[in-house]
Amino acid sequence: MGGARTGSAQQPSTTPAAAARVVAPDTTVTPDSPRAALRDFFDAAGSGDFAHAARFLDAPATGIDRAADLARQLKLVLDQYAWLDLTTVSPAAQGDTADGLPRGVDQVAAIDAPGIGREPVRLRRSSTVATADSTAPSWRFSRATVERIPVWYATLGNRWLVDHLPSALLRAGPLDVAVWQWLAIVPLLIVALVLGIAAARLLRQLLRWLTRRSRSDVDDMIVSRLARPLTAATALAVLAALLPLLELYAPGRAAAFRAIKAAYAVVFFWALWRAIDVGRQFATHTRWATTTPASRSLIPLGARTIKVLVGVLALMSMLSILGYPVTSLIAGLGIGGLALALAAQKTVENLFGAFSIGIDQPFREGDFVHVDDFVGTVEAIGLRSTRFRTLDRTLITLPNGRLADMRLESFAVRDRLRLALTVGLVYETTAAQMRTVLQGLERVLRSHPLIWPDAVVVRFGELAPSSLNIDVMAWFQTSDWGEFQTIRQDVLLQFMDVVERAGTSFAFPTSTVHLASMPALPSPMREHVAEARRG
Repeated sequence: MGGARTGSAQQPSTTPAAAARVVAPDTTVTPDSPRAALRDFFDAAGSGDFAHAARFLDAPATGIDRAADLARQLKLVLDQYAWLDLTTVSPAAQGDTADGLPRGVDQVAAIDAPGIGREPVRLRRSSTVATADSTAPSWRFSRATVERIPVWYATLGNRWLVDHLPSALLRAGPLDVAVWQWLAIVPLLIVALVLGIAAARLLRQLLRWLTRRSRSDVDDMIVSRLARPLTAATALAVLAALLPLLELYAPGRAAAFRAIKAAYAVVFFWALWRAIDVGRQFATHTRWATTTPASRSLIPLGARTIKVLVGVLALMSMLSILGYPVTSLIAGLGIGGLALALAAQKTVENLFGAFSIGIDQPFREGDFVHVDDFVGTVEAIGLRSTRFRTLDRTLITLPNGRLADMRLESFAVRDRLRLALTVGLVYETTAAQMRTVLQGLERVLRSHPLIWPDAVVVRFGELAPSSLNIDVMAWFQTSDWGEFQTIRQDVLLQFMDVVERAGTSFAFPTSTVHLASMPALPSPMREHVAEARRG
């Protein structure tokens, strides 16, 4: 309802009794009560029908236009200085009889205009103006109040603007904010944004000049990462400075500044969120991080955990600023803690699994690992799950709680790679050729610059069904799989040269069948066989 006041009241008090009185809302409102009169006045003024609103003014004999203008001025004055709560105004026809004022007089507000001081706004019961039923007297703003309207109106900072605006723009819009004020918000935001960007650039230049004088790079990183939050903060500051130009009514002004305060909270936590990234980047280059392998997982995991806490704090702060009972919400979470714990059992398990992985370090981001039935590269270790990029470039996600109980094999922690194979020679190889090959293979291995000399094995291992097998095992001092593949290729080519120079060859699976002639048969048996063939 346009003009209906349901927000916090600026309750007038002229006596101790009035100051201590608490008026309970009453659903029974008589049509000739002070509350009904105020409600009808604000309905008419809010819709722009100031001629009808003038009926509620005990104005001296004057023209209709002058009375309507006084009603318009009173509406603007009350919006600016005394936002009324109708539930605190008497709903009875006789008014409030316990306020210490003469009978038939009710004080509904107090104007505290600049340079004037606190002055009362009162309604007086009049028997000369009938209400709708033409029998009971009505309530109107008193003659003394009406006479002070021009004085109060002269203190408004935007009176020149509202004097020249069309009446349609003075009507109450959503949330009882005038239409012209809603329209003015857009250019006000644009001006605040432009001025905020300009001020932020100057401030960043000043900060960069200061940070260049320091030896640390952290402050430079902070200034760079906080550029956008700084712009938003300066724009909000300009908006707060320009907001009084709208001359919003008291609750509207309070709501606007509450919104700006909430926006400042968002900007603060946004800046804090980005500062966490700066701290993470700085921590990765510290001496502890470079000398502690566990830091590769603990630092990203710690940064994500802090971001979650910052997000929770941001949410709680926003709810508190917007007026929601945060304490009640926390208490409600305590009451429902058991249900939450049961529902989030897997989540908590995965969270602890993430910290277990970060502390035990079975693998780190970027490691090549063998997990379960696949191999791949650890792409990201999250608070709930870990993602692996397979050799086929697919993405496998496993919960951290499950990973903590699995057999994990990391190839990244190897300090050297092993070459293990079996060289098979043909059975035509002589013992002298075998000795030559054994010496040649070991010489090839030990001459390599990356060989691990403490463990080089070249031994004639077995007489296999189709080959003479030589067992070869050696380690190379590299952890790069690509480099190891190149080393293995070079070694195998040299093995082929050794075998060729020894005059033998590599074996492959073969089967040899030896045929022998049958012994001569006795004469009777030969004749029997011959007869059987002829038959």
